[in-house]
Amino acid sequence: MAIKNTYSAIALLFLVTTTYYALNAHAASPDFIADQIKHRQSLTNNDHGEEGVKFSCGKEQLHDVERDMLGYLTQLGIAPALVNHTFSADAASLIFQLTTPPGDISTVDLRFRPEMEISDQLISLPSRHGKPTTVLTVSEKEIVLSLMQHGRLTEFSGDQCSFQVFRDHVGIRQNIVAWAENLEWNWPDGKRARWNTRYWKKGTPLPDVSMSKAVADAFLNQEKYSIGCYTATKLVMIHGVLDYYARIKNSPANLTEIEQRLMAGDNDPLVRIEPRAVWAFEEDFDASELWQKGKLLEMRYNIPARNFVPGDWGYLLNTDPITAKKIGYEGSNAIYLGRGKFDDYYNDHNHSYLFREKLDEVYQWRNKVFSRQRDIAKVRPLTERDIEKLEATPEKGGLVMDIRVYFPPFSPRSANVH
Repeated sequence: MAIKNTYSAIALLFLVTTTYYALNAHAASPDFIADQIKHRQSLTNNDHGEEGVKFSCGKEQLHDVERDMLGYLTQLGIAPALVNHTFSADAASLIFQLTTPPGDISTVDLRFRPEMEISDQLISLPSRHGKPTTVLTVSEKEIVLSLMQHGRLTEFSGDQCSFQVFRDHVGIRQNIVAWAENLEWNWPDGKRARWNTRYWKKGTPLPDVSMSKAVADAFLNQEKYSIGCYTATKLVMIHGVLDYYARIKNSPANLTEIEQRLMAGDNDPLVRIEPRAVWAFEEDFDASELWQKGKLLEMRYNIPARNFVPGDWGYLLNTDPITAKKIGYEGSNAIYLGRGKFDDYYNDHNHSYLFREKLDEVYQWRNKVFSRQRDIAKVRPLTERDIEKLEATPEKGGLVMDIRVYFPPFSPRSANVH
C-alpha cells in the first residue's frame, strides 16, 4: 500500500507508447525524456557487466580488504567453494561474487538452498519497558550472500573502500530488517495519519524533541500511530540507520552526521530521504526535480525482479487501473526481510509475506481484498503460472518494479548534505 502514485522505473520507451503506463503531457516532453534516459543511465545497475561486491582503491588497501573479507566469510561459515574473489587486471579493484551460474540472479530463495546453509539469527532490541526483547531475524550470512549474488553490483570505493564500511553496511541492513520484523501499526485506510502528539505534530518531530527519540517512539508505542506504508517504510529505514549508530556502533559522530543530513534544508526527517526520481512517473512530477538526491538513501534501476538484498526498499505496482485510484492502493512500498519474506506493517498476515504471498496481496486488490482477515472470501486463487507472471516487471506483465532504494555504503564525514 502506498501514498505515492508512481508508474515504475520500467522501460521508458515502453511507458511512452502504452496507455496505462503513459507519461503525462508535461513529463513526456522531449527534454524530459532525454533527461530521464540520461538519469536512468547514470543510476543503472550492472552497466559494465560487473556483479557482486566490488572494492575499488589502492593495491595495498585492497590486500587488507581481501584478508579481512576472507576472515569474515570464514567467521560466517561461508564455504570457500561458494565464493570467487578476483582482482582486476590493473589491481585497482577486487570483486567478491558467488560461484552460482551467471544467469542465477535470484536471492529470494537463497535461504532455502541447502548448500548455502543459512539459518536465522537472534538479536536483541530495546523495548518500551527498558528490558531488551529478542528478535529472530535475517542473518549476516544471508545478507552477505545476497550482496555477492549475480544480478547487481554493490561498490565500495574511495573513502568507503574498507572492510569496516562493508561490515557496517551489512549491520545496518540487518538492523533495518530486525526493526521491521514485528510491527503492528494502524492502517489509516484513506483517513488522516495519527501520531503520538507527545513527540510529533502531523509527521514532524516537535521542536523540543530529539529526532532520534521521536522516531524510536513510533516503534516502542506502535498503537499510537496510524500511518500508510510509504511513511512506514521511511520510518523503518531511518530508525534502522539511527539505531545502528546510536546503540550498536555507539558512534556519536556518525549519529550526528546522519541526523544533520535528515534535518538539512527543511528540518523534517521524513521528507526527501529518497531520490526524487523514485517517483518520476507521478502525474504531478516536476521534471526539474529529476536530479534531486535523497538526504539519506540512494536508488538503482534495472535490478532483476527476484533480486532483493535484505534491507532493500522495493515497490510493487498495482497495475489495475480501477483500484490503483484508491488512496493507499496505488502500489506497495515493501522492505525485503530476507528468507524470501517482505514486511507486514499492520500484522494483517502474521507479520510478513513470502514473496509470492506479497505478489498475491497486491494483485488481489483488484478483487477488493483490502484486508486478508476481513476480505478473505473475495480472494480469487491464482494458478502457479499466474504467480510466475507476476514475478516479472510491469512491462512484462508483472508487478515488481526494477528499482531498489537502500542506505548506501557510508563512512564518517564522507556524505554530502543535499
